[in-house]
Amino acid sequence: MSDFDAPPPRADGPADIHDEQEADLAVRAPAGLLRNSAVMATGSVASRITGVLRNVALTAALGLTITADAFALGNSLPDIVYVLIIGGALNAIFVPQLVRRMADDTDGGKAYTDSLISVTSVILVLVTTAAVLLAPLIVGLYATDEYSQQQFDLAVAFARFCLPQIFFFGLYTIISQVLNARGRFGMPMFAPIFNNLVAIATYVGFVVVFGTAVADGGLDPAQTAWLGVGTTLGIAAQALVLVPVLMRSGYRFSFSRNWRGMGLGKAGRLAGWTIGLVGVTQAAFVVISRLATQANVNAAAADLPPAGLFTYTNAYLVFMIPHGIVTVSIVTAQLPGLSRLVHEGQRRVAGTEIGHTMRLVAVVIAPIAAAILLGAQPLAALLFNYGAASAEQAQNLAFVIQIFMMGLLPFTLYYVLQRGWYADEDTRTPFFFAVIMNVVLVVLALVLFSRAGPGAPQVEALATAYSLAALVTFVVAWPTLRRSYGYLGSGRTGWTLVRVVAAVVVAMVITSLIPFFNTFRIGSGKVTALVDLVSASVGVVVIYLVMSLLLRVGEVSELLGWAGGAARRLVRRGG
Repeated sequence: MSDFDAPPPRADGPADIHDEQEADLAVRAPAGLLRNSAVMATGSVASRITGVLRNVALTAALGLTITADAFALGNSLPDIVYVLIIGGALNAIFVPQLVRRMADDTDGGKAYTDSLISVTSVILVLVTTAAVLLAPLIVGLYATDEYSQQQFDLAVAFARFCLPQIFFFGLYTIISQVLNARGRFGMPMFAPIFNNLVAIATYVGFVVVFGTAVADGGLDPAQTAWLGVGTTLGIAAQALVLVPVLMRSGYRFSFSRNWRGMGLGKAGRLAGWTIGLVGVTQAAFVVISRLATQANVNAAAADLPPAGLFTYTNAYLVFMIPHGIVTVSIVTAQLPGLSRLVHEGQRRVAGTEIGHTMRLVAVVIAPIAAAILLGAQPLAALLFNYGAASAEQAQNLAFVIQIFMMGLLPFTLYYVLQRGWYADEDTRTPFFFAVIMNVVLVVLALVLFSRAGPGAPQVEALATAYSLAALVTFVVAWPTLRRSYGYLGSGRTGWTLVRVVAAVVVAMVITSLIPFFNTFRIGSGKVTALVDLVSASVGVVVIYLVMSLLLRVGEVSELLGWAGGAARRLVRRGG
Protein backbone atom coordinates (compact mmCIF):
# COMPACT_ATOMS: atom_id res chain seq x y z
CA MET A 1 0.00 0.00 0.00
CA SER A 2 1.29 3.42 -0.90
CA ASP A 3 2.37 5.67 1.87
CA PHE A 4 1.95 8.79 -0.25
CA ASP A 5 -1.17 9.51 1.81
CA ALA A 6 -0.27 7.99 5.14
CA PRO A 7 -0.89 10.28 8.14
CA PRO A 8 2.21 12.43 8.55
CA PRO A 9 3.33 12.88 12.13
CA ARG A 10 2.83 16.35 13.48
CA ALA A 11 4.33 18.71 15.99
CA ASP A 12 3.97 20.49 19.37
CA GLY A 13 4.81 23.97 20.66
CA PRO A 14 3.36 27.10 22.31
CA ALA A 15 0.99 29.45 20.73
CA ASP A 16 -1.82 31.56 19.68
CA ILE A 17 -2.34 32.51 16.06
CA HIS A 18 0.42 35.10 16.12
CA ASP A 19 2.92 32.55 17.36
CA GLU A 20 1.76 30.08 14.72
CA GLN A 21 2.35 32.65 12.00
CA GLU A 22 5.83 33.41 13.32
CA ALA A 23 6.64 29.70 13.37
CA ASP A 24 5.34 29.50 9.82
CA LEU A 25 7.64 32.31 8.70
CA ALA A 26 10.53 30.44 10.28
CA VAL A 27 9.66 27.39 8.24
CA ARG A 28 10.18 29.43 5.06
CA ALA A 29 13.85 29.98 5.80
CA PRO A 30 16.13 27.01 5.06
CA ALA A 31 17.55 26.97 8.60
CA GLY A 32 14.05 27.17 10.06
CA LEU A 33 12.92 24.30 7.86
CA LEU A 34 15.86 22.21 9.00
CA ARG A 35 15.30 23.06 12.68
CA ASN A 36 11.61 22.13 12.58
CA SER A 37 12.39 19.01 10.58
CA ALA A 38 15.02 17.99 13.13
CA VAL A 39 12.49 18.27 15.97
CA MET A 40 10.07 16.02 14.13
CA ALA A 41 12.81 13.67 12.97
CA THR A 42 13.76 13.07 16.61
CA GLY A 43 10.28 11.80 17.39
CA SER A 44 10.11 9.93 14.12
CA VAL A 45 13.41 8.14 14.76
CA ALA A 46 12.19 6.97 18.17
CA SER A 47 8.82 5.83 16.78
CA ARG A 48 10.42 4.09 13.78
CA ILE A 49 12.91 2.26 15.99
CA THR A 50 10.17 1.00 18.29
CA GLY A 51 8.11 0.17 15.19
CA VAL A 52 10.90 -2.05 13.91
CA LEU A 53 11.17 -3.71 17.32
CA ARG A 54 7.42 -4.30 17.20
CA ASN A 55 7.78 -6.23 13.92
CA VAL A 56 10.85 -8.04 15.24
CA ALA A 57 8.75 -9.30 18.15
CA LEU A 58 5.87 -10.25 15.86
CA THR A 59 8.18 -12.08 13.44
CA ALA A 60 9.69 -13.99 16.35
CA ALA A 61 6.20 -15.02 17.41
CA LEU A 62 4.79 -16.06 14.04
CA GLY A 63 7.70 -16.21 11.59
CA LEU A 64 6.87 -15.42 7.96
CA THR A 65 4.35 -18.23 7.68
CA ILE A 66 0.82 -18.30 6.27
CA THR A 67 -0.40 -17.71 9.84
CA ALA A 68 1.69 -14.55 9.93
CA ASP A 69 0.17 -13.53 6.58
CA ALA A 70 -3.32 -13.98 8.05
CA PHE A 71 -2.42 -11.69 10.93
CA ALA A 72 -0.74 -9.14 8.64
CA LEU A 73 -3.83 -9.10 6.44
CA GLY A 74 -6.29 -8.75 9.33
CA ASN A 75 -4.20 -6.05 10.97
CA SER A 76 -3.71 -4.08 7.75
CA LEU A 77 -7.42 -3.86 6.97
CA PRO A 78 -8.23 -1.12 9.55
CA ASP A 79 -5.65 1.17 7.99
CA ILE A 80 -6.85 0.29 4.49
CA VAL A 81 -10.53 0.96 5.25
CA TYR A 82 -9.74 4.11 7.24
CA VAL A 83 -7.53 5.67 4.57
CA LEU A 84 -9.95 4.65 1.81
CA ILE A 85 -13.03 6.16 3.43
CA ILE A 86 -11.75 9.25 5.23
CA GLY A 87 -8.03 9.19 6.03
CA GLY A 88 -6.75 10.40 2.69
CA ALA A 89 -9.03 13.42 2.82
CA LEU A 90 -7.95 14.34 6.34
CA ASN A 91 -4.26 14.03 5.55
CA ALA A 92 -4.18 15.94 2.31
CA ILE A 93 -6.91 18.54 2.60
CA PHE A 94 -7.56 19.80 6.08
CA VAL A 95 -4.13 21.18 7.08
CA PRO A 96 -4.32 23.92 4.41
CA GLN A 97 -7.97 24.51 5.33
CA LEU A 98 -7.22 24.74 9.06
CA VAL A 99 -4.31 27.12 8.44
CA ARG A 100 -6.55 29.43 6.44
CA ARG A 101 -9.44 29.34 8.89
CA MET A 102 -7.14 30.02 11.84
CA ALA A 103 -5.73 33.04 10.02
CA ASP A 104 -9.03 34.37 8.59
CA ASP A 105 -11.73 33.55 11.18
CA THR A 106 -12.33 35.87 14.11
CA ASP A 107 -12.44 32.91 16.51
CA GLY A 108 -9.12 31.54 15.27
CA GLY A 109 -10.85 28.65 13.50
CA LYS A 110 -12.47 27.27 16.70
CA ALA A 111 -15.96 26.75 15.25
CA TYR A 112 -14.56 25.22 12.07
CA THR A 113 -12.36 22.84 14.06
CA ASP A 114 -15.30 21.81 16.29
CA SER A 115 -17.44 21.05 13.24
CA LEU A 116 -14.64 19.14 11.52
CA ILE A 117 -13.91 16.95 14.55
CA SER A 118 -17.63 16.35 15.16
CA VAL A 119 -18.51 15.24 11.65
CA THR A 120 -15.32 13.17 11.40
CA SER A 121 -16.07 11.36 14.66
CA VAL A 122 -19.58 10.43 13.56
CA ILE A 123 -18.30 9.12 10.24
CA LEU A 124 -15.58 7.12 11.99
CA VAL A 125 -18.09 5.39 14.29
CA LEU A 126 -20.32 4.45 11.36
CA VAL A 127 -17.43 3.23 9.22
CA THR A 128 -15.93 1.18 12.06
CA THR A 129 -19.23 -0.52 12.82
CA ALA A 130 -19.89 -1.34 9.18
CA ALA A 131 -16.35 -2.68 8.69
CA VAL A 132 -16.60 -5.08 11.63
CA LEU A 133 -19.90 -6.43 10.30
CA LEU A 134 -18.51 -6.82 6.79
CA ALA A 135 -15.18 -8.37 7.86
CA PRO A 136 -15.60 -11.64 5.88
CA LEU A 137 -16.31 -9.75 2.66
CA ILE A 138 -13.34 -7.43 3.15
CA VAL A 139 -10.96 -10.31 3.92
CA GLY A 140 -12.26 -12.21 0.89
CA LEU A 141 -11.36 -9.25 -1.29
CA TYR A 142 -7.71 -9.08 -0.19
CA ALA A 143 -6.86 -12.75 0.47
CA THR A 144 -5.97 -15.37 -2.12
CA ASP A 145 -8.70 -17.79 -3.12
CA GLU A 146 -6.24 -20.61 -2.35
CA TYR A 147 -6.62 -20.13 1.42
CA SER A 148 -8.14 -23.08 3.23
CA GLN A 149 -11.29 -22.45 5.28
CA GLN A 150 -9.20 -22.50 8.47
CA GLN A 151 -6.77 -19.93 7.11
CA PHE A 152 -9.60 -17.70 5.88
CA ASP A 153 -11.45 -17.91 9.22
CA LEU A 154 -8.25 -16.98 11.06
CA ALA A 155 -7.80 -13.87 8.90
CA VAL A 156 -11.44 -12.89 9.52
CA ALA A 157 -11.02 -13.33 13.28
CA PHE A 158 -7.94 -11.10 13.27
CA ALA A 159 -9.82 -8.54 11.18
CA ARG A 160 -12.73 -8.36 13.63
CA PHE A 161 -10.40 -7.81 16.57
CA CYS A 162 -8.40 -5.18 14.68
CA LEU A 163 -11.02 -3.23 12.70
CA PRO A 164 -12.02 -1.07 15.74
CA GLN A 165 -8.62 0.55 15.16
CA ILE A 166 -10.31 2.58 12.40
CA PHE A 167 -11.85 4.92 14.97
CA PHE A 168 -8.56 5.44 16.78
CA PHE A 169 -6.64 5.97 13.53
CA GLY A 170 -9.07 8.75 12.72
CA LEU A 171 -8.89 10.28 16.19
CA TYR A 172 -5.09 10.31 16.07
CA THR A 173 -5.04 11.87 12.61
CA ILE A 174 -7.54 14.66 13.25
CA ILE A 175 -5.92 15.68 16.54
CA SER A 176 -2.52 15.64 14.86
CA GLN A 177 -3.86 17.81 12.04
CA VAL A 178 -5.27 20.35 14.50
CA LEU A 179 -1.99 20.46 16.43
CA ASN A 180 -0.01 20.83 13.22
CA ALA A 181 -2.20 23.70 12.02
CA ARG A 182 -1.69 25.39 15.41
CA GLY A 183 2.09 25.17 15.07
CA ARG A 184 2.65 22.39 17.61
CA PHE A 185 5.82 20.32 17.19
CA GLY A 186 6.47 17.25 19.32
CA MET A 187 4.00 14.83 20.84
CA PRO A 188 2.21 13.64 17.66
CA MET A 189 5.62 12.44 16.48
CA PHE A 190 6.16 10.52 19.71
CA ALA A 191 2.62 9.13 20.07
CA PRO A 192 3.27 6.05 17.85
CA ILE A 193 5.87 4.98 20.41
CA PHE A 194 3.05 4.22 22.85
CA ASN A 195 1.38 2.05 20.22
CA ASN A 196 4.63 0.21 19.54
CA LEU A 197 5.39 -0.40 23.20
CA VAL A 198 1.94 -1.91 23.80
CA ALA A 199 2.34 -4.07 20.67
CA ILE A 200 5.82 -5.23 21.69
CA ALA A 201 4.50 -6.24 25.11
CA THR A 202 1.67 -8.11 23.37
CA TYR A 203 3.93 -10.10 21.03
CA VAL A 204 6.65 -10.84 23.58
CA GLY A 205 3.94 -11.91 26.01
CA PHE A 206 2.53 -14.20 23.33
CA VAL A 207 5.90 -15.95 22.93
CA VAL A 208 6.29 -16.30 26.69
CA VAL A 209 2.79 -17.70 27.23
CA PHE A 210 2.21 -19.71 24.05
CA GLY A 211 5.68 -20.23 22.52
CA THR A 212 6.52 -20.13 18.78
CA ALA A 213 5.67 -23.66 17.68
CA VAL A 214 2.01 -22.70 17.21
CA ALA A 215 2.87 -20.53 14.19
CA ASP A 216 2.83 -23.38 11.67
CA GLY A 217 -0.32 -25.03 12.98
CA GLY A 218 -2.71 -22.10 13.19
CA LEU A 219 -3.97 -20.39 16.35
CA ASP A 220 -6.75 -21.16 18.80
CA PRO A 221 -9.31 -18.49 19.88
CA ALA A 222 -7.33 -17.43 22.95
CA GLN A 223 -4.13 -16.94 20.97
CA THR A 224 -5.99 -15.02 18.25
CA ALA A 225 -7.65 -12.76 20.81
CA TRP A 226 -4.34 -12.11 22.57
CA LEU A 227 -2.76 -10.81 19.38
CA GLY A 228 -5.80 -8.96 18.05
CA VAL A 229 -6.88 -7.20 21.23
CA GLY A 230 -3.33 -6.25 22.23
CA THR A 231 -2.63 -4.75 18.81
CA THR A 232 -5.82 -2.66 18.90
CA LEU A 233 -5.05 -1.39 22.41
CA GLY A 234 -1.76 -0.07 21.04
CA ILE A 235 -3.55 2.05 18.40
CA ALA A 236 -5.94 3.33 21.07
CA ALA A 237 -3.00 4.39 23.25
CA GLN A 238 -1.42 6.24 20.30
CA ALA A 239 -4.56 8.34 19.86
CA LEU A 240 -5.52 8.96 23.48
CA VAL A 241 -2.11 10.32 24.57
CA LEU A 242 -2.73 13.30 22.27
CA VAL A 243 -5.92 14.41 24.03
CA PRO A 244 -4.17 16.17 26.95
CA VAL A 245 -1.69 17.74 24.51
CA LEU A 246 -4.59 19.22 22.54
CA MET A 247 -6.11 20.60 25.73
CA ARG A 248 -2.81 22.19 26.78
CA SER A 249 -2.64 23.93 23.40
CA GLY A 250 -5.59 26.05 24.49
CA TYR A 251 -8.18 24.33 22.34
CA ARG A 252 -11.31 22.92 24.01
CA PHE A 253 -13.49 20.69 21.88
CA SER A 254 -17.24 21.24 21.87
CA PHE A 255 -19.42 18.84 19.87
CA SER A 256 -21.07 20.79 17.08
CA ARG A 257 -24.15 19.98 15.03
CA ASN A 258 -23.53 23.04 12.88
CA TRP A 259 -22.08 21.29 9.86
CA ARG A 260 -23.61 23.68 7.33
CA GLY A 261 -22.06 26.98 6.43
CA MET A 262 -18.68 26.11 7.97
CA GLY A 263 -16.83 25.59 4.70
CA LEU A 264 -16.80 21.82 5.08
CA GLY A 265 -18.46 21.55 1.68
CA LYS A 266 -15.38 23.00 -0.04
CA ALA A 267 -13.13 20.64 1.90
CA GLY A 268 -15.45 17.79 0.94
CA ARG A 269 -15.25 18.67 -2.77
CA LEU A 270 -11.47 18.82 -2.57
CA ALA A 271 -11.49 15.54 -0.69
CA GLY A 272 -13.44 13.83 -3.47
CA TRP A 273 -10.38 13.56 -5.71
CA THR A 274 -8.28 12.43 -2.75
CA ILE A 275 -10.78 9.69 -1.92
CA GLY A 276 -10.58 8.65 -5.57
CA LEU A 277 -6.77 8.63 -5.31
CA VAL A 278 -6.89 6.38 -2.27
CA GLY A 279 -9.46 4.18 -3.98
CA VAL A 280 -7.13 3.65 -6.93
CA THR A 281 -4.25 2.89 -4.56
CA GLN A 282 -6.32 0.35 -2.65
CA ALA A 283 -7.52 -1.30 -5.82
CA ALA A 284 -3.87 -1.91 -6.67
CA PHE A 285 -3.18 -3.17 -3.16
CA VAL A 286 -5.97 -5.72 -3.55
CA VAL A 287 -3.95 -7.20 -6.42
CA ILE A 288 -0.66 -7.02 -4.49
CA SER A 289 -2.20 -8.55 -1.37
CA ARG A 290 -3.80 -11.42 -3.25
CA LEU A 291 -0.57 -12.14 -5.10
CA ALA A 292 1.56 -11.94 -1.93
CA THR A 293 -0.72 -14.30 0.00
CA GLN A 294 -0.71 -16.62 -3.02
CA ALA A 295 3.11 -16.59 -3.00
CA ASN A 296 3.18 -18.10 0.49
CA VAL A 297 0.66 -20.76 -0.46
CA ASN A 298 2.86 -21.56 -3.47
CA ALA A 299 5.95 -21.74 -1.24
CA ALA A 300 4.21 -24.20 1.10
CA ALA A 301 3.09 -26.36 -1.85
CA ALA A 302 6.66 -26.45 -3.20
CA ASP A 303 8.11 -27.15 0.28
CA LEU A 304 10.13 -23.91 0.17
CA PRO A 305 10.85 -21.45 3.00
CA PRO A 306 7.80 -19.26 3.75
CA ALA A 307 7.61 -15.91 1.97
CA GLY A 308 4.44 -13.95 1.34
CA LEU A 309 2.47 -10.94 2.50
CA PHE A 310 4.28 -10.61 5.83
CA THR A 311 7.64 -10.80 4.02
CA TYR A 312 6.47 -8.01 1.71
CA THR A 313 5.15 -5.82 4.56
CA ASN A 314 8.29 -6.30 6.68
CA ALA A 315 10.46 -5.23 3.75
CA TYR A 316 8.14 -2.29 3.13
CA LEU A 317 8.52 -1.30 6.79
CA VAL A 318 12.29 -1.06 6.37
CA PHE A 319 11.75 0.83 3.10
CA MET A 320 9.59 3.41 4.89
CA ILE A 321 11.97 4.09 7.80
CA PRO A 322 14.25 6.59 6.01
CA HIS A 323 11.26 8.07 4.18
CA GLY A 324 9.42 8.66 7.45
CA ILE A 325 12.40 10.03 9.31
CA VAL A 326 13.75 12.30 6.57
CA THR A 327 11.14 13.13 3.95
CA VAL A 328 7.98 13.22 6.03
CA SER A 329 9.71 15.32 8.69
CA ILE A 330 11.00 17.87 6.18
CA VAL A 331 7.76 18.08 4.20
CA THR A 332 5.58 18.27 7.31
CA ALA A 333 7.56 21.27 8.48
CA GLN A 334 7.28 22.80 5.02
CA LEU A 335 3.57 22.30 4.22
CA PRO A 336 1.92 25.04 6.33
CA GLY A 337 4.37 27.70 5.09
CA LEU A 338 4.08 26.44 1.53
CA SER A 339 0.28 26.64 1.73
CA ARG A 340 0.47 30.23 2.90
CA LEU A 341 2.90 31.23 0.15
CA VAL A 342 0.53 29.85 -2.47
CA HIS A 343 -2.43 31.52 -0.74
CA GLU A 344 -0.57 34.87 -0.90
CA GLY A 345 0.15 34.43 -4.62
CA GLN A 346 3.91 33.93 -4.21
CA ARG A 347 4.03 30.91 -6.50
CA ARG A 348 7.62 31.37 -7.68
CA VAL A 349 8.83 31.52 -4.06
CA ALA A 350 6.77 28.43 -3.31
CA GLY A 351 8.24 26.64 -6.35
CA THR A 352 11.74 27.58 -5.22
CA GLU A 353 10.95 26.10 -1.80
CA ILE A 354 9.72 22.84 -3.36
CA GLY A 355 12.92 22.52 -5.42
CA HIS A 356 15.07 23.20 -2.37
CA THR A 357 13.16 20.56 -0.42
CA MET A 358 13.68 18.02 -3.21
CA ARG A 359 17.42 18.60 -3.10
CA LEU A 360 17.59 18.40 0.69
CA VAL A 361 15.65 15.15 0.67
CA ALA A 362 17.77 13.65 -2.12
CA VAL A 363 21.17 14.30 -0.52
CA VAL A 364 20.04 12.56 2.68
CA ILE A 365 17.89 9.73 1.29
CA ALA A 366 20.33 8.53 -1.41
CA PRO A 367 23.21 7.43 0.87
CA ILE A 368 20.77 5.88 3.36
CA ALA A 369 19.20 3.81 0.58
CA ALA A 370 22.68 2.73 -0.59
CA ALA A 371 23.77 1.75 2.92
CA ILE A 372 20.63 -0.33 3.51
CA LEU A 373 20.94 -1.96 0.09
CA LEU A 374 24.50 -3.10 0.79
CA GLY A 375 23.70 -4.06 4.37
CA ALA A 376 20.35 -5.76 3.78
CA GLN A 377 21.60 -9.28 4.54
CA PRO A 378 23.11 -8.55 7.97
CA LEU A 379 20.23 -6.15 8.71
CA ALA A 380 17.61 -8.85 8.07
CA ALA A 381 19.60 -11.33 10.15
CA LEU A 382 19.73 -8.88 13.04
CA LEU A 383 16.04 -8.00 12.91
CA PHE A 384 14.13 -10.98 11.58
CA ASN A 385 15.98 -14.18 12.51
CA TYR A 386 14.50 -14.98 15.91
CA GLY A 387 11.98 -17.45 17.27
CA ALA A 388 9.76 -18.81 14.53
CA ALA A 389 11.74 -17.04 11.76
CA SER A 390 14.63 -19.01 10.23
CA ALA A 391 17.85 -17.74 8.64
CA GLU A 392 16.52 -18.66 5.19
CA GLN A 393 13.37 -16.63 5.74
CA ALA A 394 15.50 -13.66 6.82
CA GLN A 395 17.69 -14.00 3.74
CA ASN A 396 14.65 -13.98 1.45
CA LEU A 397 13.41 -10.88 3.24
CA ALA A 398 16.78 -9.18 2.67
CA PHE A 399 16.48 -9.63 -1.10
CA VAL A 400 13.07 -7.93 -1.04
CA ILE A 401 14.49 -5.06 1.03
CA GLN A 402 17.27 -4.54 -1.52
CA ILE A 403 14.78 -4.26 -4.36
CA PHE A 404 12.65 -1.75 -2.45
CA MET A 405 15.72 0.38 -1.72
CA MET A 406 16.28 0.86 -5.45
CA GLY A 407 12.98 2.72 -5.64
CA LEU A 408 13.35 4.79 -2.48
CA LEU A 409 14.75 7.97 -4.05
CA PRO A 410 12.07 8.42 -6.75
CA PHE A 411 9.35 7.39 -4.29
CA THR A 412 10.35 9.99 -1.75
CA LEU A 413 10.90 12.75 -4.33
CA TYR A 414 7.41 12.18 -5.71
CA TYR A 415 6.11 12.58 -2.17
CA VAL A 416 7.63 16.09 -2.14
CA LEU A 417 6.07 16.92 -5.51
CA GLN A 418 2.68 15.67 -4.40
CA ARG A 419 2.65 18.06 -1.44
CA GLY A 420 3.16 20.89 -3.93
CA TRP A 421 -0.25 20.14 -5.43
CA TYR A 422 -1.86 19.78 -2.02
CA ALA A 423 -0.51 23.17 -0.92
CA ASP A 424 -2.25 24.59 -4.01
CA GLU A 425 -5.47 22.77 -3.00
CA ASP A 426 -5.18 20.70 -6.18
CA THR A 427 -6.27 17.15 -5.45
CA ARG A 428 -7.29 16.36 -9.02
CA THR A 429 -3.75 16.10 -10.42
CA PRO A 430 -2.46 13.71 -7.71
CA PHE A 431 -5.46 11.49 -8.49
CA PHE A 432 -4.38 11.09 -12.09
CA PHE A 433 -0.82 10.36 -11.02
CA ALA A 434 -2.15 7.74 -8.63
CA VAL A 435 -3.84 6.14 -11.63
CA ILE A 436 -0.54 6.18 -13.54
CA MET A 437 1.46 4.71 -10.69
CA ASN A 438 -1.00 1.98 -9.81
CA VAL A 439 -1.72 0.92 -13.37
CA VAL A 440 2.01 0.53 -13.93
CA LEU A 441 2.32 -1.29 -10.60
CA VAL A 442 -0.48 -3.75 -11.31
CA VAL A 443 0.62 -4.51 -14.88
CA LEU A 444 4.23 -5.07 -13.87
CA ALA A 445 3.22 -7.08 -10.80
CA LEU A 446 1.03 -9.44 -12.80
CA VAL A 447 3.65 -9.93 -15.51
CA LEU A 448 6.66 -10.36 -13.22
CA PHE A 449 4.77 -12.53 -10.69
CA SER A 450 3.66 -14.95 -13.40
CA ARG A 451 7.26 -15.41 -14.55
CA ALA A 452 8.83 -15.82 -11.09
CA GLY A 453 9.36 -19.03 -9.15
CA PRO A 454 7.12 -19.82 -6.15
CA GLY A 455 7.54 -18.08 -2.80
CA ALA A 456 10.36 -15.57 -2.34
CA PRO A 457 10.99 -14.85 -6.06
CA GLN A 458 7.33 -13.93 -6.47
CA VAL A 459 7.52 -11.50 -3.54
CA GLU A 460 10.68 -10.02 -5.08
CA ALA A 461 8.73 -9.55 -8.32
CA LEU A 462 6.11 -7.49 -6.45
CA ALA A 463 8.79 -5.27 -4.89
CA THR A 464 10.37 -4.78 -8.31
CA ALA A 465 7.04 -3.67 -9.73
CA TYR A 466 6.59 -1.16 -6.91
CA SER A 467 10.04 0.40 -7.34
CA LEU A 468 9.64 0.72 -11.11
CA ALA A 469 6.15 2.23 -10.74
CA ALA A 470 7.51 4.85 -8.31
CA LEU A 471 10.26 5.76 -10.80
CA VAL A 472 7.84 6.15 -13.71
CA THR A 473 5.47 8.31 -11.63
CA PHE A 474 8.25 10.63 -10.46
CA VAL A 475 9.66 11.11 -13.96
CA VAL A 476 6.24 12.14 -15.33
CA ALA A 477 5.14 14.20 -12.30
CA TRP A 478 8.18 16.47 -12.04
CA PRO A 479 7.72 18.47 -15.28
CA THR A 480 3.96 18.56 -14.65
CA LEU A 481 4.34 20.34 -11.30
CA ARG A 482 6.98 22.63 -12.78
CA ARG A 483 4.45 23.82 -15.37
CA SER A 484 1.89 24.38 -12.62
CA TYR A 485 4.16 26.57 -10.50
CA GLY A 486 6.11 28.09 -13.37
CA TYR A 487 9.42 27.50 -11.59
CA LEU A 488 10.89 24.71 -9.45
CA GLY A 489 14.60 25.26 -9.99
CA SER A 490 14.52 22.02 -11.99
CA GLY A 491 17.86 22.59 -13.74
CA ARG A 492 19.67 22.99 -10.45
CA THR A 493 17.79 20.06 -8.90
CA GLY A 494 18.49 17.80 -11.87
CA TRP A 495 22.22 18.58 -11.79
CA THR A 496 22.22 17.93 -8.03
CA LEU A 497 20.55 14.54 -8.55
CA VAL A 498 23.13 13.56 -11.17
CA ARG A 499 26.00 14.34 -8.78
CA VAL A 500 24.27 12.67 -5.83
CA VAL A 501 23.68 9.46 -7.79
CA ALA A 502 27.31 9.50 -9.01
CA ALA A 503 28.56 9.93 -5.44
CA VAL A 504 26.33 7.09 -4.25
CA VAL A 505 27.47 4.71 -7.00
CA VAL A 506 31.14 5.39 -6.26
CA ALA A 507 30.54 4.90 -2.53
CA MET A 508 28.77 1.57 -3.09
CA VAL A 509 31.40 0.23 -5.46
CA ILE A 510 34.33 1.13 -3.24
CA THR A 511 32.62 -0.19 -0.10
CA SER A 512 31.64 -3.47 -1.76
CA LEU A 513 35.27 -4.05 -2.84
CA ILE A 514 36.69 -3.70 0.69
CA PRO A 515 36.76 -7.18 2.29
CA PHE A 516 36.43 -5.83 5.84
CA PHE A 517 32.99 -4.46 4.96
CA ASN A 518 31.73 -7.79 3.60
CA THR A 519 32.33 -10.43 6.26
CA PHE A 520 28.71 -11.48 6.80
CA ARG A 521 27.34 -14.65 5.29
CA ILE A 522 23.96 -16.26 5.92
CA GLY A 523 24.17 -18.21 9.15
CA SER A 524 26.88 -15.98 10.61
CA GLY A 525 26.39 -14.86 14.20
CA LYS A 526 24.67 -11.68 15.30
CA VAL A 527 27.97 -10.01 16.24
CA THR A 528 29.37 -10.55 12.72
CA ALA A 529 26.12 -9.22 11.25
CA LEU A 530 26.24 -6.10 13.41
CA VAL A 531 29.90 -5.39 12.61
CA ASP A 532 29.32 -5.82 8.89
CA LEU A 533 26.19 -3.64 8.91
CA VAL A 534 27.81 -0.81 10.84
CA SER A 535 31.11 -0.87 8.94
CA ALA A 536 29.44 -1.02 5.51
CA SER A 537 27.06 1.81 6.43
CA VAL A 538 29.87 4.00 7.73
CA GLY A 539 31.94 3.22 4.64
CA VAL A 540 29.12 4.21 2.27
CA VAL A 541 28.29 7.42 4.14
CA VAL A 542 31.89 8.60 4.54
CA ILE A 543 32.82 7.93 0.92
CA TYR A 544 29.57 9.53 -0.23
CA LEU A 545 30.24 12.69 1.79
CA VAL A 546 33.77 12.96 0.40
CA MET A 547 32.54 12.48 -3.17
CA SER A 548 29.67 14.95 -2.68
CA LEU A 549 32.03 17.63 -1.42
CA LEU A 550 34.42 16.96 -4.31
CA LEU A 551 31.48 17.26 -6.72
CA ARG A 552 30.38 20.44 -4.94
CA VAL A 553 26.87 19.35 -3.98
CA GLY A 554 25.77 22.52 -2.19
CA GLU A 555 22.99 20.95 -0.12
CA VAL A 556 25.46 18.54 1.48
CA SER A 557 27.60 21.49 2.56
CA GLU A 558 24.44 23.22 3.79
CA LEU A 559 23.42 20.24 5.91
CA LEU A 560 26.93 19.77 7.30
CA GLY A 561 27.08 23.48 8.17
CA TRP A 562 23.71 23.36 9.87
CA ALA A 563 24.66 20.20 11.80
CA GLY A 564 27.96 21.75 12.87
CA GLY A 565 26.20 24.89 14.07
CA ALA A 566 23.66 22.84 16.01
CA ALA A 567 26.47 20.83 17.63
CA ARG A 568 28.31 24.01 18.65
CA ARG A 569 25.13 25.42 20.20
CA LEU A 570 24.62 22.24 22.18
CA VAL A 571 28.21 22.35 23.41
CA ARG A 572 27.82 25.98 24.49
CA ARG A 573 24.60 25.18 26.32
CA GLY A 574 26.21 22.19 27.98
CA GLY A 575 29.12 24.34 29.07
